[in-house]
Amino acid sequence: MPLFGNKFSPRKTPLRKSKTNVNSDKLLDDLVGENRSVKICLGEQELLFENGEWMPCSSKNGSAHKMNQKFKKRNHELQEENNLLKIKYELVLNMLSEVTAEKEQLERELGKARKSSKR
Repeated sequence: MPLFGNKFSPRKTPLRKSKTNVNSDKLLDDLVGENRSVKICLGEQELLFENGEWMPCSSKNGSAHKMNQKFKKRNHELQEENNLLKIKYELVLNMLSEVTAEKEQLERELGKARKSSKR
């Protein structure tokens, strides 16, 4: 029986020493170019990470990427236009309901005036 500890308590594991691997530094230098941008190859497609976006390096993928950017921009414009039209629609409905309420109120007042004039 141990005097100063519990025999069921686990021992602390020693810390591992990290090794600097020359190969990993070379791989990092291959991945990150001279201008400190990341370039990767996925199959036949090469991509470059610049300004927070993945950009294709080859020209055949570049045209598709440009068209995709145009579609995204047009989609954003159409969404903004749609939001504006929704606001205008709500405004017209509010105006219509306000005019209808005023008309009904005037009709009630007119009906009361006719009843009082008949007496």
